[in-house]
Amino acid sequence: MVSFSFVLAFLLHLLLFGTAPMVTQIMEEMNLSHADFGLVFSAVMMGLLLFRIPWGLIGDRIGYLKAFRIALPVLAVSAVLRGFSQSYSALLISQIFLGLGSAAILPCLPLVIKEWASDGALSFSTGLYVSGFALGNFTALGLTPRLLTIMNWREILLIHSGFAVLVAGLWWGFARSVGKGKSEFKKREKFTLLLKGKDVWILLLLMIASMGSYDTLATWMPKVLEMKGLNKGLASLLSVGFFLAGPVVGFSSDRFWDKRRMLAILGALSCASVIGVGYLSSPFLPFCIFLAGFTITGVFTVALSAPAEHSHLSSSMGGVIGLITSLGNIGPLIMSVVFGFLMDLTGTFYVPLFSVAALSLITLVLSWTAHK
Repeated sequence: MVSFSFVLAFLLHLLLFGTAPMVTQIMEEMNLSHADFGLVFSAVMMGLLLFRIPWGLIGDRIGYLKAFRIALPVLAVSAVLRGFSQSYSALLISQIFLGLGSAAILPCLPLVIKEWASDGALSFSTGLYVSGFALGNFTALGLTPRLLTIMNWREILLIHSGFAVLVAGLWWGFARSVGKGKSEFKKREKFTLLLKGKDVWILLLLMIASMGSYDTLATWMPKVLEMKGLNKGLASLLSVGFFLAGPVVGFSSDRFWDKRRMLAILGALSCASVIGVGYLSSPFLPFCIFLAGFTITGVFTVALSAPAEHSHLSSSMGGVIGLITSLGNIGPLIMSVVFGFLMDLTGTFYVPLFSVAALSLITLVLSWTAHK
């Protein structure tokens, strides 16, 4: 089941970021502006934003096993349909439904970890499936440019959709639950009281900052590198940092570091690395791309593991994760379009990158109010 968690995380980011290296091809074929293409990514974010809280509630009420049996076929069908999109509107609609199916993954995956991981390794186990997001991201950003040399973007999306169909079939055939522990989300008054505390809202702001920063960079980094006259495949270094951050930060969080100090360091380094992407060249540029992925994902890992580690959040974990990951999509929903708009407005990538770096300052500020 932990393996399933890793595979589902891989699938989400493979489908989500598979379009990022195709920016030029899709824009040219459909006659889009940069802001128009930003909306293609934001359409998925809209689905995630609207449906993660309902999926969290469903996962708490009927269990993650049944929730994924509903969500994964929706995800697979929408992935297939976007490969056949012949118009911009059809592509947007398929992306929204892709978000509908994908929305179940993050609120329900922590329920899998809560059931199957040992109590002393919750952050590390969270970091392990977070590395699945990274591998999916790495595959999407690193492999897609190579595939574009031998096939068109629709064919590549259909290959991705085939994997989604396979995972949905495997879940129906082999996934299981032992039913260890029950959520208390149904106790509405307890969850309402929980929302009146500051912890959930600090986690939400951390999610907005980390998801807005990473998803926007992953979407636009290939284009930034193209404008700098560099290999777009270097964008995959973001996901290398992402991959290492999950287990490294998760293990450190379980064993050694004060979480507030860790968040402060991660926030400062991510701000510096994003700015460095705009101004530095080799050999420092690849390191900045890697460091941006590592530090931004480190913040994500700390925030995502917190509800399972603290008893006052753990009892309503499905609802809490659904809330912070759903509303956390406000970051990428807005920033991917803002990034494209600023690029259209200025004709460069410097101002857009500064807008992403500013989100890291939010992490730095919040680090001093977060729970240890």
